[in-house]
Amino acid sequence: MEKAPSTRQLKVAREIQKDLAEIIRAKGMAAWGGAMVTVSEVRISPDLSVAKVYVSIFPSEKQSAVMGSLQDQNRILRGELGRKVGKQLRIVPELTFYLDTSIDYAEHIDELLKK
Repeated sequence: MEKAPSTRQLKVAREIQKDLAEIIRAKGMAAWGGAMVTVSEVRISPDLSVAKVYVSIFPSEKQSAVMGSLQDQNRILRGELGRKVGKQLRIVPELTFYLDTSIDYAEHIDELLKK
């Protein structure tokens, strides 16, 4: 069983979420093939070295292409993040991107309820 994240972990995760969302938004939808990319959650390891970044992508048909783009641009995104949080953090965490499927799940439930 994992222990609950510390206050520091939560603060750092929130800051990374805010900054990454800004970086992704600044690149514009064209950078993501016309998809809207939202950073829905960030979870950070206890030693603050690894950040799991959960993104939701709309429309969902573009998910695999956008996830590929995020992986390809991982170093660039991490570098830009480093410039934003460099003053607060000693090390910029390693970024791993995960697809947040909660929106798809909600849409699926919605469709089931309509039937």
